[in-house]
Formats: sequence, C-alpha cells, structure tokens
Amino acid sequence: MHLSGSNFIAGQRSAQGQTLVYSINAHTGERLPGAFYQATLGEVDAAVTAASAAFALYRNLPATRRAEFLEAIADELDSLGDDFVTLTCQETALPSARILGERGRTSGQMRLFARVLRRGDFYGARIDQALPARTPLPRPDLRQYRIGVGPVAVFGASNFPLAFSTAGGDTAAALAAGCPVVFKAHSGHMATAERVAEALIRAAERTGMPAGVFNMIFGSGVGEALVKHPGIQAVGFTGSLHGGRALCDMAAARPQPIPVFAEMSSINPVLVLPQALANRGSQMARELTASVVQGCGQFCTNPGLVLGIRSAAFSAFIEQLSGNMAEQAAQTMLNPGTLNSYKKGLRALQAHPGIKHLGGAAQHGTQAQPQLFEADVSLLLTQDELLQEEVFGPCTVVVQVADEAELLRAVDALHGQLTATLLADSDDLSAFGHLFAALEVKVGRVLLNGYPTGVEVSDAMVHGGPYPATSDARGTSVGTLAIDRFLRPVCYQNVPDALLPAALQNANPLGIQRLIDGIPSTAALS
Repeated sequence: MHLSGSNFIAGQRSAQGQTLVYSINAHTGERLPGAFYQATLGEVDAAVTAASAAFALYRNLPATRRAEFLEAIADELDSLGDDFVTLTCQETALPSARILGERGRTSGQMRLFARVLRRGDFYGARIDQALPARTPLPRPDLRQYRIGVGPVAVFGASNFPLAFSTAGGDTAAALAAGCPVVFKAHSGHMATAERVAEALIRAAERTGMPAGVFNMIFGSGVGEALVKHPGIQAVGFTGSLHGGRALCDMAAARPQPIPVFAEMSSINPVLVLPQALANRGSQMARELTASVVQGCGQFCTNPGLVLGIRSAAFSAFIEQLSGNMAEQAAQTMLNPGTLNSYKKGLRALQAHPGIKHLGGAAQHGTQAQPQLFEADVSLLLTQDELLQEEVFGPCTVVVQVADEAELLRAVDALHGQLTATLLADSDDLSAFGHLFAALEVKVGRVLLNGYPTGVEVSDAMVHGGPYPATSDARGTSVGTLAIDRFLRPVCYQNVPDALLPAALQNANPLGIQRLIDGIPSTAALS
C-alpha cells in the first residue's frame, strides 16, 4: 500500500517542506512504512486560499448537488477494503470489528446529511409578508434563510479515526452547510487520514465539485497558523480541554474573532438510585464495568464518575464493581501519548489524600489497566479540579453521598458534561424525578437506564453540553443539528421575487418548508 505523505491542496498533492513526520504502529511502537511531509506556512496559506476560492462556487450549488457529493463520499468510504481496515488497526490498536462499524457510521452520517440537504429544512426559511396597511408604520416584506459561514478548519480526534476524523461529523456538517474544509490530520493516524482524504477527492472529482472543497495538511505546529488565517471562518475540534481551550483563545484573539466548536472534557456522571440498586445491583455493576472498559475507556462519553446514596446496598455494589474492574484485562491504547496521559491521570488520583484506590491491577507495561477509585464527596462539593477532570481511559471514580439533599448538591457542583445517566426503577422516578431538571442544566444528554458509551447519529441526538464539555453548548457534534454550527442567517427586505434565493421565492421552487408569519408552509405565497 503506497502512501504519498503529501498534503492535499486544491485537489492536488503538495510536498514543499523538508520536515518529515511518521505514523506509528500502536501495538509495537515502531514506525509504519512511509513518511508524511509537514505542511509549510505557505502550504497552510495555499490550502485556505483554495478553500476560499471554492466557497464562492460551492455554497451556490443547489443543495441536491451537495447531497450528491456527500453520497459519493459515502460510497467511496464503503469501498475502502480490507487493506485499509488492517492499516487503521495498526495505527490505532482498535479491532477490525470496531473499524468496520465506524466506517459504516461515517458513511451513514454522510448520507444522513445528504437527506437533510434534500429536504431543505436546514435553510431555516422564515417569511414575514409585507403589511402595508399596518399602523402606525407599515411592515416591510422580510425573508430570512441561512447560508454557510465560509471555510472551516477541522481538527480530527484520536479516538475515532473515521467518525470524528477526516470525513467525520465536523467535515460532513461543514460540507453540508456549503463550507469548504481544511482538515488538520491527526498525528495518531496519518496513513488512515491519507486514505480517507483520497476517497474524498475521488468523490469531489466524480461529482464535479470545485477543486478546493476539501484540503488536508499534515504536521505538528501548523494548527495555530490554520486557525489564525483570515480565510478561516469557523473551527471544529474534538480533543483535550487544553487543546480546545488554546484554539478558542487563538480564535478570539484574531482581528476578526471566529467561533470554535470544540468538544473537550466530560466525566459523564452515572447516578445509581436506591430502588434500582435493590432490584438489580449486581447486573448494573456488570453493565457499568463493561461501559467503563469498552474500547479501553477511550470514549468521550466514558462514565468517569459514579454517584450513589450511602447504604449497605451501595457498599455491596461498590464491592462488586471493584471485583469486576479487577478482573478486566489490560488493553492497548491508541498511541503511547494516550497511555502516558492515562498514567499521569492515575498518578494524580493515587496521590490525592481524599481519594483511595479500590480495584485494578497495578499499572505497568505498555497496556492500560482498568482502575476504580473512591473519592470523598467533599472533593466534589468543593469542585476540586482533579475530581472534575477527565481521566481518558478505563477508569472511574465512585462517590458516596449522605442523602438526597447531598446528591442534589453534588449534581449542582458538577461542571458541564456531555451526558448524565440515571439508573432508576419506577419507585426511584417517583421519588427522584426532580433530578431530570437538575441534570438538564448541566449536560447535553440525559439517559435513563442506559450507558452513555453509544451515540446514535440522528436528528434528535445531542453530543454537546455546557463548558468544559464543549466550548459552545448551543450545538452538537453528532446528529443533523450539527449543521447549524456552520450556518448564519441572512435577511432580505423588500427584494423582488426574481432576485431572491430560491428557498425564499414565492413559488418555492425547492418545495421546502418555510415559516410564513408563524405558520409552517411549503405552499407558494398568494
């Protein structure tokens, strides 16, 4: 399998720099064949310039043309064969079944956004008809719809080499919105990124898209130049709190500040309620263990905090959870850097006087050992940063509270999260139903009797939440609402019908749903 290692700029390959970077076999730590050319500042500029040139053409294509492009990308992704799966497994240590499933999710979300484009509701068209006889002042004819913001810089995630990477959700949403993309390849899976980028370029050529609709650059240290480039109008990022916050600060400090939609840090609390504990405590301990260690704990929705009211039943639950965690096998993490971060997080927990280790073999070697800790509730109530901070890996922390009042105080002390889960039976729901209201101001998704390590790609899904889970709680990085991040509203006032965008014309040639004076309609205006 030949790898060029060159950057992708305006449909061509570019290798102007002298610095080479290498992809690593996650299992062995050895270099994989092939080298990648770190982008120069000139290549970063060329990539953004290409995206800016493509924007004028791409955003004005009919939505159905963009849908055809996304569907072509999906077809190309589905055609990536066994050699591609093998390569991605080598780079990430993820099993082939996981990569195959993730490939299907990635192509599926491309097709989902294509359906959004075909149905047209992303325009958000609103029409206030003129009221010339209104007193004391007449109302003008006002018509609003949404357009793409411009070229988007996307940073891939380490833990999802397909679904949150080159052709992942941020790229799919930006392309659907009419925004060309400049993608910064993740250093943990550069070979995978190259193969996926090639698939994107093939799809662009097949469907006649402008050459700069998708561009990709390699290397470390180029992200800052990308975010600060005046041609970039928004940023999508999935990664650490430190990295996401740095991008937010860079973007805010630009002469023209731009939005950064960053998914960053979440401990995804699980609340174990008394009746459920009495009825199925052993089952929940097994299920929770499986959720914590799934994928070596390398999910942004990994349950990192377990809350319960102190009781004999909860003590028995903790004991079983501890035993279950101790029985779990060590796993290889995505890359050595991820393992080092996991070890650092464990050392910090072990060194804290208010936290004790409950279960899990001693961490050693090149694989991650699952771990269970217990923290004093006072650390949560005082918002100790260590307890609020995600340990990325197969680790979780149990906290016992005294009673319902202290449970509510603990929820109130939580920082923003992607998810929160209630494990509850019917009697619990009667007694603790008010927890839903307490949790919804803290999280993007509230689950009942499930586990957060599974995100459905759909219209209703929210994969977001208040800071520090994300930099902007008004959006999501999974589901069709993700397109909203890369759109902005434009209003037309008293513009003749023939000069209006098709989505706003009286005849509504696109047949899309509009909000006309507060009444949804797909009919032509009379």
